[in-house]
Amino acid sequence: MAARIVYTDLDGTMVGPRGSFWHTAGRDLTADPASALLDLHRAGVALVLVSGRTFEQVVEAARIFAADGAIAELGSTIAWDAGRGTHRLTGELPARYDGRTPMDVMAELGVVEDLIAEHPGRLEWHAPWHATHSTDALLRGRVDPVAVDAWLAERGAGWLTLKDNGAIPATSRFGLDDDPLPPRVYHLMPRGISKGAAIAWDLERRGLSPDDAVAIGDSVSDLDMAPAVGRLFITANGAAVDGMSGLLDAVPNVTVTDAAMGEGWAQAVRASL
Repeated sequence: MAARIVYTDLDGTMVGPRGSFWHTAGRDLTADPASALLDLHRAGVALVLVSGRTFEQVVEAARIFAADGAIAELGSTIAWDAGRGTHRLTGELPARYDGRTPMDVMAELGVVEDLIAEHPGRLEWHAPWHATHSTDALLRGRVDPVAVDAWLAERGAGWLTLKDNGAIPATSRFGLDDDPLPPRVYHLMPRGISKGAAIAWDLERRGLSPDDAVAIGDSVSDLDMAPAVGRLFITANGAAVDGMSGLLDAVPNVTVTDAAMGEGWAQAVRASL
């Protein structure tokens, strides 16, 4: 399909190891993603970055990649006009907390600390990047999001959910137990906030339909984009994650790229032009 707008995840999708736009998944140098980005801009197709990163981080990345907009903290904030225009989604944050950030509410309830205590060696803050998030608690580890959601419901905090945003390389800075599986990044946040909900709001603002849009991602949380767009691409590295194949089977408009990370992203971009 020829798209009018491309919504793309950043880490593990558009950029590869350690956030590099110039390295393959195997850490070889490549200009393929940059060449595809140039093709995208020359075709006049709008680019919007959709990430779990903070508002400031995503808006800055949007400037670097000449993107037309940015969606931050897994869908909580939609930005355009270089961040001068914004809209925030609050999801199922209870009405009694109106006017407060979800992180402020979670801190008052102590829910994050209690959750980490329930999973010693399996879950911790994704330090230092967690410190500036206002909508979601940014965590890392190896837990079952379904089991965590059940635990939250038992505590009367069922308005929160734990979202998996993909694997990351383990380092000696982490305080997690040793495990052959890579740790994963999680976002604890109000239900009803998602990349897909943010894309749907942004498309309506632009006067576009899902058929005009393509999305590219690599994680379980990126599958939320599928209902909002005509076609979703998942890069090969994301499709290879344990349990992902079964989830992909339930997404009728998904295509898995042949290559991983930036090379797969380039393939998806060219297929959308």
